[in-house]
This record gives sequence, structure tokens and C-alpha cells, in this order.
Amino acid sequence: MDIKSLLMQSIANAAQQAMTEGVFQIETLPDIILEVPPKKEFGDFATNFAMQSAKTAKMNPRKIAEAIIERMSEPWLEKTEIAGPGFINFYLKANIIYDQLAGIIAAGRDYGNLPKKNAAKIQVEYVSANPTGPLHVGHGRGAAAGSALVNLLRAAGYEVSSEYYINDAGNQIDNLAASVNARYLELFDQTVEFPENGYHGQDIIDTAKRIIKKDGELYLKMAETERLTIFKELALKEKLAALKEDLAAFNVNFDVWFSERSLHPDDVKTACQVLQENGNIYEKDGALWLKSTAYGDDKDRVVIRDNGIPTYLAADIAYHRNKFERGFDTLINIWGADHHGYICRVKAAIEAMGYKPDHLEVLLLQMVSLYRDGELVKMSKRTGQSVTLAELIEEVGTDAARFFFIMRSLDSQLDFDLDLAKSKSSENPVYYIQYAHARIRSIFRQAQEAGIAKANQPKLSLLTDESELALIKKMAAYGEEIEYAAQERAPHRIARYVHELASEFHSFYNRCRIMGVDQDLAQARLALVGAVANVICHALAMLGVSAPEKM
Repeated sequence: MDIKSLLMQSIANAAQQAMTEGVFQIETLPDIILEVPPKKEFGDFATNFAMQSAKTAKMNPRKIAEAIIERMSEPWLEKTEIAGPGFINFYLKANIIYDQLAGIIAAGRDYGNLPKKNAAKIQVEYVSANPTGPLHVGHGRGAAAGSALVNLLRAAGYEVSSEYYINDAGNQIDNLAASVNARYLELFDQTVEFPENGYHGQDIIDTAKRIIKKDGELYLKMAETERLTIFKELALKEKLAALKEDLAAFNVNFDVWFSERSLHPDDVKTACQVLQENGNIYEKDGALWLKSTAYGDDKDRVVIRDNGIPTYLAADIAYHRNKFERGFDTLINIWGADHHGYICRVKAAIEAMGYKPDHLEVLLLQMVSLYRDGELVKMSKRTGQSVTLAELIEEVGTDAARFFFIMRSLDSQLDFDLDLAKSKSSENPVYYIQYAHARIRSIFRQAQEAGIAKANQPKLSLLTDESELALIKKMAAYGEEIEYAAQERAPHRIARYVHELASEFHSFYNRCRIMGVDQDLAQARLALVGAVANVICHALAMLGVSAPEKM
């Protein structure tokens, strides 16, 4: 347990003891919030616990603070003070700080990997874009955030599986085949009516051209139904391969690629039978309806149409049942914000099948707006359509694109400044962080050239400068940040944390020399910045961003 957690536990124990002794009574203890004061003279940590409790306890907050302090006698506390209306300031003994740093150094690059949790398996499903065209920047945000969330949960000690749901059944794939077929025939100068719901992208024309390049006129004299069947498979295979290639270039890889086709017909039929047997499906006008209103939906939903064809919801019901049957207890889906209304009906179906609806968590992804030269970028220069993920990577690079996508909470709209993402300045957050890491590696190269050997047991107590202590405290809080970010499904907190750590390092660099000082001090500072580099590496790896050795 880190020092902050120990301190929080100590405050809770002191409060419980005071209540047992009848000093004050609080029905429910408020959350204990510890903050790092803005100035060193106010201590290492401070809490407003006494003020939070005053109203319920019907006691002056300073009296509550006094009662808390009197019942705390931790060996690692130097002193405690009451400030203002009832703040409690805590001052740690100096050796505690150095013991924390020694532990961070000893952990090396594993620091930040929390102990494995005895918790149920989690599945994270994200992106899951229709394999009918290239990924666009909206998919990119989901890909970056989803993969970072998977990495975060694993670092926090959870067992996690990542999954892409391939929508390879239904009308969208039929429309894909019809679109390729139309472009194929057009390339042979045949006049055709383009499908009403067809796909108009350049990639469809390119697919048709590749088919002709490989097989020529082979399919031209076939019956259209036969040609469409072949084109459906050819186009699907090509689009899926392109999706995987784009995602791999974006440092996104999935444990499972799940085909919707595998649910038809057996899994869909079984799921509907389960719902019929427990009375949650009824027949009306020749169709089968889910009693979703019984579970909070605004109306009942068709699962099997009157022509016998399953709806999209039917496949989703079968898919989520399949997830639970595979042993996952917590399901996390990352969906676009336009799916907001769909959440209720899926949760209703889950509850109707006998599962707990709160075991499905849906994170909604808000829109991305691209800006260049202060102007909104609406369309791709190349195709005149939506800007693709591949084009974004080509323009700003994988690292910048991933960091910019992750650095804001998923549920907030993101304004992506292309010019800032490409800039090599401290204003660019990912550049600022990577530069901190590269600068540390440069320091080690200089130290090696200067003959400063790495000490097996550096004298860490020599690190007394305010900027050195700030770095240690920031790193000591890393485990707690990972734990909280994982619980909140908030990888953007890690992006913010590592940016703050980089800022602390740059402040240290501007205040403290390593070359040209006493060797013991130089070795202690090398150990300190080496630990910083490891934490930066760990955090950036969690975000899917590289940590360059040189810049």
C-alpha cells in the first residue's frame, strides 16, 4: 500500500476511534480526499475531512480535526497541523520519501504494474466499424481510447480481453457487394444504376479495379446473383484486411475478431428460444417482439421480422449472450454517441435473458472535429469525403494522433488541432513528454562520457531540492492514479498524469545540474531521472505512444 493510501486509512481509523469514544458521531464517513498542497510549507498532504464531517457531526471542524490528530501516531508522520477553518496538513518524515523512491527504482520498468486482482474477467469491445470502407478519424478516436483502456486495465491488474465485432452479415454487406458490382460493370463501360444505399468511396472503385487486374472479364458473363455472391466475399476480405492494416499501424491489435456471421442462425435462434421460454418474447403481426418495456425501454422491439429475418437487435442479443457464456462478467462496449438510444434496449435484452444489466458498461464516444490553420476541416483533400485514419496518421504520425485522441475524456467533444499535433514545441503535449524522455536518455549518455558510474546504492537522501522531492511524490502517486483511472475507465487521466510528470522533470532540469556536481549527488540524481524515464515509458506504452531515445 502506498503512503497516500496508508494515510487515508489512518485518518479513517482515527475517525472511527473518535466515534467509538463518543467524541462525535457521523452516520456515514465522507470520502477521505487527500491533496498535495500548492506550497511546501503546508505539508506533503492536506485533507478537508473535518470540514466535510462538521455538519453531520454538529461540531466545529477544528474540534474534529483535533480529535483526528490526537488519535494518529504513525511512525512515518513528522507532524500534523490544523490550518484555517479545519484543514489538516500532514508532514511526512524525510526517509519515507526516499524509501518510496528506492522502491520505484527497484521496480524498474515494472513500476506501474499493479498486483493481479482476484476479479472477474473483463471484455472490451471497441471500433467494430462496418467492414465496408476505410476507418475515419471518429473510428480512430475509439481505437486509441479503447486500446489504451485495455492497457490501463491490464496494468491495474485485471484480466482483460479485447474484441472487434465484425459486422459481416446483413444489408451493409449486401450493399458493399452491389456497390463493387456496379463499379466493376462501369469499368467495362456498361451503364448501370448505382445502388440507392451503395458506398460511393474511391476505395470501392479501387476494389473493382483490383478484381479486374487479377481476374479480368471472368465475372462479366456470370449471372448477377452469382457475381454478387463472389464480390461479397472478395470485397469483405479486402476491406477487413485493410482495417487490420490501418489498426496495426495505429498500434491497435485485438485478441479476438468476432464474426457476426457465426451467430447465424444457431446462436440467434437459441437466444430467441431462451427469451420465449422465459416469457420475454411474444408474437404479433407475424413478427417476434422483445418485451423490452418490462425492463425500462420506451417500447417493445422486433427481434424477428414477419419474413423470418432477424433484426440487428436479434444479433446483438445473441452476441451479448455469447459474451457472458464465454465467461466474461464485465462487458465494456465503446460506441459512438449516436448509439445513445440503443443502450436501453440492449440492457433490457440482457436483463430479460437473466443477466445483470449493470454488467454491461457502454462508453459513448463523442465527435472529433479537425482544425487546420484555425479552420474546420470537413473533408479529405484526396477523396472529398471524410478524413480517414490513414490520412491522419500520414499527416501527424501515430504518436501524436493517439495522444490527442486520448488526452480528453471520451464523453467530451474533441477539437483536434492538426498544426499543434505536428509542431515541435512545448505547446504540443506529446512532443513535450517525449522530449522529457529523450532528454533523460541524453543525460545518461553524457554521464557515461563523463565517467559517472551508476551507483548500486545511491545516496537518495541527498535529493533535497524542492523540484527533486516533487518528482518523487509525483512518481509515488502513479499506482494510485492507475487504480483510479482503471475504475473510472478514464485513460485520459494517464495522459494528464504523464504530462504533469514531464512538467515536473523539466522544472527539475532547469534547477538542478547533474554534470559538474559532487559524484554522490550526481549518482542520486541519475537514479532519480532514470526512475522518471521508466515511469514515462510505462505511461506512454499504456497510451500506445513511443518513448524515443533521441529527438
